[in-house]
Amino acid sequence: MKDDLKARYAEERLPRYTSYPTSPQFNDSIGHQRYEEWLSALPDGSTTSLYLHVPFCRSMCWYCGCHTTITQRDAPIIDYIATLRREIELVAERVSNPLPVRHVHFGGGTPTIMEPVEFIGLLELLRKKFPFEGKAEIAVEIDPRTLTRTMTATLGEAGVTRASLGVQSFDPVVQRAINRIQSFEQTARATQGLRNAGVRGVNFDLIYGLPHQTIESCIDTVRQCLELRPERLSVFGYAHVPTFKKHQRKIDEAALPDSAARYAQAEAIAQALVDAGYVRIGLDHYALPGDGMAQAQRDGVLHRNFQGYTTDPSDVLIGFGASSIGRLTQGYVQNEVVLGRYAERISRGELATAKGYALTADDRLRADLIERVMCDFRVDVEQICSRHGAAPESILRDVPRLKTLQDDGIIDVSGTVVSIKEGSRFLVRSVASAFDAYLGASGRTHSRAV
Repeated sequence: MKDDLKARYAEERLPRYTSYPTSPQFNDSIGHQRYEEWLSALPDGSTTSLYLHVPFCRSMCWYCGCHTTITQRDAPIIDYIATLRREIELVAERVSNPLPVRHVHFGGGTPTIMEPVEFIGLLELLRKKFPFEGKAEIAVEIDPRTLTRTMTATLGEAGVTRASLGVQSFDPVVQRAINRIQSFEQTARATQGLRNAGVRGVNFDLIYGLPHQTIESCIDTVRQCLELRPERLSVFGYAHVPTFKKHQRKIDEAALPDSAARYAQAEAIAQALVDAGYVRIGLDHYALPGDGMAQAQRDGVLHRNFQGYTTDPSDVLIGFGASSIGRLTQGYVQNEVVLGRYAERISRGELATAKGYALTADDRLRADLIERVMCDFRVDVEQICSRHGAAPESILRDVPRLKTLQDDGIIDVSGTVVSIKEGSRFLVRSVASAFDAYLGASGRTHSRAV
């Protein structure tokens, strides 16, 4: 691909497509009453995932794009956990049929910022209110800098099966520029402690495109990660959106790499991991060949949700906590983002739904098309359309961007099968966007395609 063409596509601002429609389409016509109706109408046996958002950290990482609050005191965390427990009870009261739980994910913020007894208590409450399947995965996001030995042991005792450790970069220059000082030794100690406690799956999160980052520093970070041999790695491009995340204004924009440098960093990391025996999963994940995610990709059953690529095929995702997003068969719901408003709604005995989206038949069709593009780098439009009772000709005819992508040598179209060329897979979001009926309608600024 020509450099000018590569640069043009790489500069596009596009969603990450962890959902469709994406969150800018959510609106306040979906409130707590609609959410209650949707919960009570869920069919018996709907497989379920639970997401719990814990929006607290001890310090702010300037690159962060999450909804989080900085606190040095434990009181706000204790109060929040009490509210979270009440929300779990309120949701469970509104569910008419048993919902078998396959997956639980604690995200943040820093979920392990809570006391061990509070973590155990939350899991006990979830198990009491929802039936867990025998092999349900329990995953937790962790900041190695604040993980204690007591919490590490607690995670093992609680049956946590997967831990995601934030690493981002081991380059001290980059760490200072993003306000996250984290040594290799801290990460190694956390990794070994988790494995000793019985947590069998360890993930590392890396970021490219950070200030002062170079190909050399990216490769050096990978080299150090490989010493610890995590089962999976996620490698994300830094999304610089200071308009929405004001703390990102502390990052020196002049030190940020351009699109060409970002692409070079991403590919250098990818090559180093593949050379080390990892399987490249979708756009930005890597897994050891024996890992469940690598197997899911081989079997064509990889999925994508708000945590990125996943092996979780559940019909329903219930979100708990401020700003959390849920996905039901009828549509999406999102809780109040501001902690005070979230707590006030729950204290009134009311679900904290602030907005959402009711799915249409066309949305469901396009969501399936986009998910297969993002997971498999190809999609058989006719096969997907047949599941939805739609005509593939109408979809292909109404997607003029496909012709442009084909003319630019990014995709091949054979009959109704759209495939991304091997050397263009880094532009998978550009291809997925061809099926997005809402792109550009919200005026929302997304992150760069690369």
